[in-house]
Amino acid sequence: MKLEGLHHVTAITGDAPRNVDFYARLLGLRFVKKTVNFDQPQAYHLYYGDERGSPGSIMTFFEFSNARSGRAGAGMVHSVGWRVGSADALAFWERRLAAEGVVAELGDGVLRFDDPEGLTNVLIAADAPDPPLAAASADIPADHAIQGFHGVRAYAPEDAIAATVPQLEAIGMQRDGDRRWTAGGAERRGHLVWDPAPAEPGIEGAGSVHHIAWNAADDAELVAWRERVQEAGGHPTTVRDRTYFHSIYFRVPAGVLFELATRDIGFHADEPVEHLGEALKLPPQHEHLRETLERTLTPLPNPRVAA
Repeated sequence: MKLEGLHHVTAITGDAPRNVDFYARLLGLRFVKKTVNFDQPQAYHLYYGDERGSPGSIMTFFEFSNARSGRAGAGMVHSVGWRVGSADALAFWERRLAAEGVVAELGDGVLRFDDPEGLTNVLIAADAPDPPLAAASADIPADHAIQGFHGVRAYAPEDAIAATVPQLEAIGMQRDGDRRWTAGGAERRGHLVWDPAPAEPGIEGAGSVHHIAWNAADDAELVAWRERVQEAGGHPTTVRDRTYFHSIYFRVPAGVLFELATRDIGFHADEPVEHLGEALKLPPQHEHLRETLERTLTPLPNPRVAA
């Protein structure tokens, strides 16, 4: 029983239309799902990923309209790493981002840039055995497309990192260097790197990461992982039904909110793969709100359909 790297990463946006434009049009990810926050249905929950919405490629955002700007601090993820296939791909992305006025820093096999709300993304020319998880975008060559997650980096003080080790070991993560940990299964790997915490406290808001999710097989694995986390001193939730996957959540001592999410359901549960992201999809418990939500939520055309 091993976690297959990252399942998804969830962040916060204060501007859903701009968020869709950046991640689905500029970065070329597929707009996989347009739904709502299950706990706050008045807010969007947007999902982007590869062509099939595969775990390991999914970047998601809660939209809280006009949210204050966030800032990563201790106990928070500060950057999201994506794989690309080569140095030539990095050069392509440097040119593409520059043409849109996005400042990017290229060096040592990585290209670092921020989204419009300050969330740092890093493209990494990684020689990884994992199958690429890419979307098909008309204006992005297939061999330059983003290929899924490489990992995330988070801030934490040394004592909190040390206190987190038992829970990382409980979910099968392996230490892979001084500050790097890896969740690796038969097909995919995802990395977590701890960096020294800055002096300024973090602020949860637009451009900040809310939680990271690791890729589990099914409910049986969730139950087993939950028991291991409890034995390691954690306080995981019960299993939650998120329609497209089932999950447990727990906050590690270093402060980051972890989710373990299953890969056995998928985003085609309520719409066919060829039409992912085209319509507002609501979980059954919120379907009675459809008329109100369709009237009050900001219209979000799918860039692929609009094209």
